[in-house]
Amino acid sequence: MRIQFWGVRGSLPAPLQPSQIQSKVAAILDRLSQQDIETPVARQRFLDALPMWLYGTVGGNTSCISVSLDDPSEVVVFDAGSGIRDMGIALSKQNPRIERYRIFFSHFHWDHIMGLPFFGPAFNPSIQVEFYSPKPYLERILSKQMLAPYFPVPMSTAGAKKSFHRLSGTFEVQGARISYKKIWHPQGAYAYRVDDGKHSFIYSTDVELSGMDFVHNKENDTFFKNTDLIVIDSQYTQQEAFDKSGWGHSSFLAAAKFAAFWGIKCAALFHHEPAYDDQKLFELLEEARSYAEHMHFKDTRLILATEGLDITL
Repeated sequence: MRIQFWGVRGSLPAPLQPSQIQSKVAAILDRLSQQDIETPVARQRFLDALPMWLYGTVGGNTSCISVSLDDPSEVVVFDAGSGIRDMGIALSKQNPRIERYRIFFSHFHWDHIMGLPFFGPAFNPSIQVEFYSPKPYLERILSKQMLAPYFPVPMSTAGAKKSFHRLSGTFEVQGARISYKKIWHPQGAYAYRVDDGKHSFIYSTDVELSGMDFVHNKENDTFFKNTDLIVIDSQYTQQEAFDKSGWGHSSFLAAAKFAAFWGIKCAALFHHEPAYDDQKLFELLEEARSYAEHMHFKDTRLILATEGLDITL
């Protein structure tokens, strides 16, 4: 099972600003010494030693993650934020054999559907694009953002072979089982779990964790327990989570606690606050790791979801 990250921001896209790039360059130059530029090996060693917030970026696109299973002719996708545009371009080059995209939606807030009108494969008549959600009226919901005056081209002109499916119970793809669970977010949202018989993955963005999410019952145990990887909402600091109670998002610390509680091996902190730059997000990751160490959460690894992150389970 291969999980690729194409969009990791929440609420709206957050491209790097010129001032942020200039700050990165200045910080790198401050660290540079004469010996760091004497040879190609020294230069590469210097670059490799830089923190990721300097030598790279978290990314500015909104939510989109792809999952590749055994069959190279199809891809499972979770959400169609602005990252789905880059995904369509990149995967078409990486694997020209793709014939089908299965797109599952957590919910339909704008940051999770805004990239769909720019998803290139949806305009390719040789491609099949299937849309899934537990919500009814899926075709109507997705079509609305492409109606005048919001967009010049209606969904009906997207030439791919399209189909729309309302989920009811477990769904199987290539022998993998995809299940879903309702999570708390204004107007509702769903988390998804993928089990391929060897490994398990959960996509749980846009959730405001509460005490009920830490209750051992049949539904929670079946869905969350002993997962290999969870991609989980962690948009807020702890103070913001208090101040914005009811807004439908969780803090870095709550996400860490949740992953450890359910014995999840790795948690990718996701749906990043658009106002936070790369340095701030990596500082919050370190804060979450320090909290996990203090609380003796030894069996859960915490990472930051970044565009371009590629994980094989």
